[in-house]
Amino acid sequence: MSAKHSLSTWLTPMEPMPRLAVALGLNGDELWVKRDDLIGLGGGGNKVRKLEWTVGDALATGADTLVTTGAAQSNHARLTAAAGARLGMNVVLVFPGTADSAAGGSGNLVLDSLFGASVFWSGETDPATMGAVAEDVCEQLRKRGARPYLIPFGGSSPLGARGYVEAGDEIRMQVPDVEHVVVALGSGGTMAGLIGALGEERVLGVDCGAVTEPADVVAALSTQVTGRNVTAASLRIRLDQVGPGYGVLHEPVMEAMSTTARAEGIVLDPTYSGRAMAGLMAAVREGEIRPNQRTVFLHTGGLPGLFGHAQTVQRSVAALNSITFR
Repeated sequence: MSAKHSLSTWLTPMEPMPRLAVALGLNGDELWVKRDDLIGLGGGGNKVRKLEWTVGDALATGADTLVTTGAAQSNHARLTAAAGARLGMNVVLVFPGTADSAAGGSGNLVLDSLFGASVFWSGETDPATMGAVAEDVCEQLRKRGARPYLIPFGGSSPLGARGYVEAGDEIRMQVPDVEHVVVALGSGGTMAGLIGALGEERVLGVDCGAVTEPADVVAALSTQVTGRNVTAASLRIRLDQVGPGYGVLHEPVMEAMSTTARAEGIVLDPTYSGRAMAGLMAAVREGEIRPNQRTVFLHTGGLPGLFGHAQTVQRSVAALNSITFR
């Protein structure tokens, strides 16, 4: 039985969003936000809950180096680097592309560097091949005398998902009558863990385009987490917010980010939490989420990645209000 290694302070806050609720057409006391963006380690975000379990397993196996994969602006990679720094472990991040492609990099890349992580630029751009590349990196590290531990993409595995079974239990304690929990669906482990605690009927995942068959991925993870047969058909997943593709700014996402920031002073990111909020807004418009139903939005973090997202930065600066006085 793998042991969890604590990396933050729990519970995370549950805050009301009355102005946003009214703006969306809900009653003012019906929309809440679970602030996993305020998790303390490494700039915050949902991946810390998964890392408590995967890093705990790494320590139990005697590893001295953490290896993981992701996009160059990966929140999971940034938090893996932070966890390694806290525990005195080396961290190798396996990213697609080349070092030249990250020239002038900002956002999460800055924090990866500050936390002391090393980057292996694979040259590959196909996400399907990144796991094999990471396995090869681990083999090369072993030849150098290191003891690597490979954490899967997004930290999503049955082990990592235990962190979000715990989060689901927190949500039930904080909002006992919750009917909808809305969450970004990336690598699938966060949604699967929530299903383990709350069931399929209460969890609405908003696909962000990170994996090609999100329903199948979540169903497989949920089956392992729950110990029962969870089918893709039983899941609540919105596929309408991917837009042009993973990591590309989608107009409803920009609107969701702006509306949330101006109504509640809460910042979302364009890749994950912004898409989840856009999906929540669409669900309200279409009647999937209705007044008199208590709804929780899970804020998965990602603020550093916003500053590394050129489209969002440019759009936001261009829209900045200017005034002059004579």
